[in-house]
Amino acid sequence: MKKWLIMLVAIVLGLLGLAGCSSSDKSSGESKDGKVEITYGFWDKKQVPAINEIIKKFNEKYPNIKVKTEITPYGQYFQKLETAATGGALPDVLWMNGAHVQQYAEGKVIIPLNDLVKKDDYSLDNYPKSLVDLYTVNDQVYGIPKDYDTIGLWYNKKIFDDAGVAYPDESWDWNKLKEVAKKLTNKDKGIWGFASTLMNQEGYYNFIWQNGGEIVSADGKTAGFDKPETIEALKFDVSFIKEGLSPTQAQMTETAASELFSSGKIAMMFDGPWMVPEYKKNPDINVAVLPKGKQRAVSIHGLANVIAANTKHKDAAWKFVQFLGSKDAAEIFAKTGTVIPAYNGTQDAWLKSVPNMNLKVFIDSAEYSVPLPSVKATGEIWQYEVDVLKKAWSLEVSVEDAAKELNKMANDALAKN
Repeated sequence: MKKWLIMLVAIVLGLLGLAGCSSSDKSSGESKDGKVEITYGFWDKKQVPAINEIIKKFNEKYPNIKVKTEITPYGQYFQKLETAATGGALPDVLWMNGAHVQQYAEGKVIIPLNDLVKKDDYSLDNYPKSLVDLYTVNDQVYGIPKDYDTIGLWYNKKIFDDAGVAYPDESWDWNKLKEVAKKLTNKDKGIWGFASTLMNQEGYYNFIWQNGGEIVSADGKTAGFDKPETIEALKFDVSFIKEGLSPTQAQMTETAASELFSSGKIAMMFDGPWMVPEYKKNPDINVAVLPKGKQRAVSIHGLANVIAANTKHKDAAWKFVQFLGSKDAAEIFAKTGTVIPAYNGTQDAWLKSVPNMNLKVFIDSAEYSVPLPSVKATGEIWQYEVDVLKKAWSLEVSVEDAAKELNKMANDALAKN
């Protein structure tokens, strides 16, 4: 009997040992032949050519790590991530923005990278400190900066030339923007002078900050949508729609403003450098600095690559994230004109990628840029902005009423977070 007990204990210990080995293999993410497949989730299809080139170069260094891309439109991206996180099915590596990083970090959906950075002596000094700080939560770094972006005034040179109007320059202010929008609006040709898009980063946030308004207080405790300066800025933005100088909200919902702009139906609009790959195909399109309000201001943001907590391929995912943050990857993004790379010293290549465009405005405006709100409730507030402000953009309610409603919802979100 004693002999059988000893044999039973030996068998159980053996099974536990095998289970331990299996767990270890699973956490390292390597199969018996050393090959693994990881997934990379992102939302911008315009970046696919550059990303494919980066993956190809990554595989020259790591042939045993296959990278499968998963593209989800931005409008559905974070909703899909929440569903995937619940089911433990997030991509191994994925794009993250400043609006959601605190939520995903504190929810343990993504992993802190400090230990990995320390183990491999990976230098975070290669990136602007503001971007590293943006993805640092409770002293833990969660993302390796990928790129950054400010906003410019894109314009169609042909529409300006046909109307005999000088192109935008640094002397422009809000009054000049409105004045020229009126001159360029041509109902007979179906051309609008400006597009008042219902977009925060590339739209009304810039007007708000230029007017001395506020989105969220510096301490992250209160919203500023009901401040007089904020309301005044929002009213100025909506005034283009009211005066027939911009497509209506319904028209821009049916056909994206960027598509109307590309097809020569809009003379001017605010947008980011991520549009370079599309707009560089059109010789009539160029970009200028944003018009000045009470002060110069422009929104700034940057994306980072993060690793999902549910990954079964942590080592492979970290190798890929390191490569995505490398100078080699940054130079690929730069030379293709895809985005402004975050890696220090590679921005000049981006400027030279499309020499016929005044891309330097995106770099220069970083000097007076304002970062997007980065609090736990940011994502929730952004959704409220769309839900509430679209009623003002559709001229269904006054800007004042919309701002008051939005501010209450935003403050409630901040209070519970």
